[in-house]
Amino acid sequence: MQLRITNIRLPVETPEEGLADVLARRLRVSPGDIASWRILRKSLDSRQRNSLQFVYSALVTVADAAKALPNYDHDADIAPFVPSQFEDPAVGEKALRQRPVVVGSGPAGLLAAYYLAVRGYRPLVIERGAAVKERVPAIRLFDAGGAHDPENNYLFGDGGAGTFSDGKLTCRMTGADVDWVLERFVECGGKASIRYEHRPHLGSNRLPMLVRNFRRRIDAFGGEYRFSCRMEGLDVADGRLRGVHTSSGFVPTTHVVLAIGHSARDTYEMLHRLGVPMQSKPFQLGLRIEQPQEQVDRQKYGRRPYAELLGAADYSLVARGELDLFTFCMCAGGYIIPSVSEPNMFCSNGMSNSRHDTRFANSGLVVTLDPRTESAHPLAGVEIQRRYERAAFELGRGAYLAPIQRAADFLAGRTPPPTEKLACSYQRGTVAANLDQVIPPQVARAIRTGLPIMDHKWKGEFLRNATLVGPEMRGSSPVRIDRDPDSRQCPGIEGLYPVGEGAGYAGGIVSAAVDGLRTAMQIVREFAPVG
Repeated sequence: MQLRITNIRLPVETPEEGLADVLARRLRVSPGDIASWRILRKSLDSRQRNSLQFVYSALVTVADAAKALPNYDHDADIAPFVPSQFEDPAVGEKALRQRPVVVGSGPAGLLAAYYLAVRGYRPLVIERGAAVKERVPAIRLFDAGGAHDPENNYLFGDGGAGTFSDGKLTCRMTGADVDWVLERFVECGGKASIRYEHRPHLGSNRLPMLVRNFRRRIDAFGGEYRFSCRMEGLDVADGRLRGVHTSSGFVPTTHVVLAIGHSARDTYEMLHRLGVPMQSKPFQLGLRIEQPQEQVDRQKYGRRPYAELLGAADYSLVARGELDLFTFCMCAGGYIIPSVSEPNMFCSNGMSNSRHDTRFANSGLVVTLDPRTESAHPLAGVEIQRRYERAAFELGRGAYLAPIQRAADFLAGRTPPPTEKLACSYQRGTVAANLDQVIPPQVARAIRTGLPIMDHKWKGEFLRNATLVGPEMRGSSPVRIDRDPDSRQCPGIEGLYPVGEGAGYAGGIVSAAVDGLRTAMQIVREFAPVG
């Protein structure tokens, strides 16, 4: 018999191996009566800073069901375990004329291509950037002061923006397809604990390896990658897709999984010119805040030994107001990085390696803005991003330096002296600036209203020693490409499947990966692979 036991609370010092005895006591059976067990969920309760606890849910298989039945009848935290079962769809009856093409190799495209390859569809993945082996040294060169490559950078290349996006696997979704995606991450090199941790994290240093392992498996199952191959147009006749125009030539196909990511602005423009139905949507933008990591550890853990045991602490804060201000993509022990896809523009993001081993903590500090209040154009949000990223580039002396300001000076409306030097994890360098110039006025007002509220929650410890860098504009896509909820195809263009963050249907690595998986499964339901 399988039982789910929830709300198991143990001091953080207790090794996970000690759970076996705790589970036996909860069931009032001997440890020998437990045939097997595994953790389903693990989260940290830090409300009592001097007595931190991990809270577990566990799956227990009991050898003698009769011994456990009386206990789960009387304990609300014990119940029969009902597993979510991932079911591969039966292959459809319609035959594909050509193999499917996946445009983009970020999380959505990667999992769509992986599933199609496993099922025998031999997908072709076209990626405008380089393979990860060439991508990593190009990024290091840029961080050291080199030129910006518009096709091979933090946003474009093998694995998409996800390869250098910190590797957070936090997801509000649950279900068999979410579990399936996490299992694939583990198989390709992720830690086994990402299956159950409340805030699983791969680390930017591990992601290139995972991306490479996924690609090797796709290749092994008959798929193919073409790097430095940018989609430049679609061939559509009578409402049906016939192929893709690329920088490397024409590719005939009747099925395209469009996983372009949230920063392929030239692709958005091309699709809009072709009449692909799309609309602007609310998106997140603001600044990035950075504090000493030791300060964050002290606030969350209280006692220094906890930081040594648990590693760098993270946080999540919200300040309600006319525009809610919230932290986003918090990177404990991390770096501020450039999120730049077009030349002569600057935008910030954050990442951290698996060890969280820098002395800095940083987080997005964003509000949700609806571009439709400014313009009805589908690409209105893109133009807002460009306007402020261009201003940030100019403030950064045309050298991709990060505009920076003390949080206290920003709140007081004080312009810093241009010669001020502030410590920052951004490797290319910073320049002191007035950050009102890199965000819309309503966003600046929301940050000025919300930051003191966040600081009050931390009893004055949130803003002490804090600096702000900006802008932060790539937290989500400002565009949604229309698609039918059942067929998952773009209305009026049979065979075009918009997916992931770039299409406006996801908000992170896992949700984008699941969205790509679901579309691949829909293709399998309807069509048989090319013979």
